[in-house]
Amino acid sequence: MNFKNFLLITSFFFIINCTAGNISANKKDIIFKDVFSNKGFALIYNQKFHENGLVSKKIDERSLTIFQRNLKKNTLVKITNILNNKSLIAKVVGDSSYPLFNNSVLSKRIAEELNLNIDEPYIEILEISKNSMFIAKKAKTFDEEKNVAKKAPVKNISINDLNEINVSKSISIRKKFSYKIKIADFYYKDTAKILIDRIINETKIINPKIKKINKEKYRVYLGPFKDINSLQKSFNDISILEFENIEIIKND
Repeated sequence: MNFKNFLLITSFFFIINCTAGNISANKKDIIFKDVFSNKGFALIYNQKFHENGLVSKKIDERSLTIFQRNLKKNTLVKITNILNNKSLIAKVVGDSSYPLFNNSVLSKRIAEELNLNIDEPYIEILEISKNSMFIAKKAKTFDEEKNVAKKAPVKNISINDLNEINVSKSISIRKKFSYKIKIADFYYKDTAKILIDRIINETKIINPKIKKINKEKYRVYLGPFKDINSLQKSFNDISILEFENIEIIKND
């Protein structure tokens, strides 16, 4: 075999291997693609917000529906009040403009069902994918909500009996307000450093930080913040870089 033929055969197998690798990677992306999730502060809908233009569309205050800018209309989501661990299933009802600081707009009913603290409405939004499952324990459903429940898959998601009324008031020690802004996670520390430089050069933020989460994850974040005003200011400052899914993480 001459050298020219050797190169042709070697190149052929190299291309085949690369193509197979790409197909495999694409399959992996499809199979293991993470569902959307976000932790942050919700905006509890009020008619005045629509009247003054803070929220561009109306929402039915007695429905289990939300606005969420990253998710498509009719997407089912699990919403959890992180401060008391109560959760329920809701539906995204379309696109609406609302403050960048807020990760969603919730109906008044959702806020009531989850016993959200108006001053600290800290929630997690988790997309319910077709591969996940939903278990409801005698969930309170109205006619329009039964259709939503029937479409919800069933796996590792449950909600408490919303018909149960707990008349006793538990006394708990309230943790101080302390949050961080999670901007992004990276496999390599050098990549995280590149983002740090970009933040310093392109925003008003002067102290972004890197934290090693584990041997395969480096997190770029801001904070901690001890009050909601400083948290919101920094969140708005970083939003000009248009990251898709900035999260607010409560400190332990």
